[in-house]
Amino acid sequence: MFRWGILSTAKIGRDHVIPQLQDAENGVVTAIASRDAERAKGVAARFGIPHVFGSYEELLASSDVDGVYIPLPTSQHVEWAVKAADAAKHVLVEKPLALKAEDIEPVIAARERNGVLISEAFMVFYHPQWKKVRELIAEGAIGRLRHVQGAFSYHNVDPANMRNKPELGGGGLPDIGVYPTVTTRLATGSEPVKVQARVDRDPAFGTDSYASVKADFGDFELSFYVSTQMAARQVMVFHGEAGYIEVETPFNARIYGDDKVTLYNQGHNEARVFRFPDTRQYRLEAEAFARAARGQDEAVFTLEDSVKNQKLIDAIFRAGGHDGWEMV
Repeated sequence: MFRWGILSTAKIGRDHVIPQLQDAENGVVTAIASRDAERAKGVAARFGIPHVFGSYEELLASSDVDGVYIPLPTSQHVEWAVKAADAAKHVLVEKPLALKAEDIEPVIAARERNGVLISEAFMVFYHPQWKKVRELIAEGAIGRLRHVQGAFSYHNVDPANMRNKPELGGGGLPDIGVYPTVTTRLATGSEPVKVQARVDRDPAFGTDSYASVKADFGDFELSFYVSTQMAARQVMVFHGEAGYIEVETPFNARIYGDDKVTLYNQGHNEARVFRFPDTRQYRLEAEAFARAARGQDEAVFTLEDSVKNQKLIDAIFRAGGHDGWEMV
């Protein structure tokens, strides 16, 4: 069994990831650390985690841990990914891994230096609905792909929430803008050339609260918007000359609705529906990561892929500062 350690008691870990790490067929959570020892003890009691540490350094020094999951605030991801790798631990780190593509370079260096696996936790990479979308596009089910359209939004105006704190790496593009970009890249196997964007910032928080983006992929375009202050919505549509594919819950599967991919024909008078009941994408992510860390032939989201996705986000921020195109 792959022995997981958790760095922090963050909400995403408590509510989504830890339960599915525990449910994985090849892993178990053996340790958790927090700067608040009592808080760590409470989470450990909830999930039956045997080892509790009052500092991240103590957990990294533990011989009872093979790899760590890092759900710390974004501004701390690079620092602790490097420290974990230097402690000879494999690392699954929450997205976004970094706030600039160049900041990922020391993480790659730490991976090479220590011979460990480090991966950004894009759970969508492991969900079978996205494998189905990729297959449908590749086999020509919608003909020539011309346009991808997406949206991801929620409403959060809590000043205490890390997503509204720029010093912690908050903002819409780092938090959710990475999803339309990464899923488009995964589904099509293509990379963007240039982007246009409008990026609005909240005057009180200083974070980007809305972005509308147009990305030129050469053979097709991607247009999407994200917002941290709009009604909750998720959708991705891949529109071709012979039909289109709609992904109903593209990112937070099971939370926003059924895991469902619908293929519509050209005349919109015929539809094929692909359902993925009870798919636990965090569990699939954990199982794939553990197999890869053990040296098995298993695909995981690579740091090189992280660099490509972050370069697109970086270009969107640059484009948001002026009219016209920005090269990726």
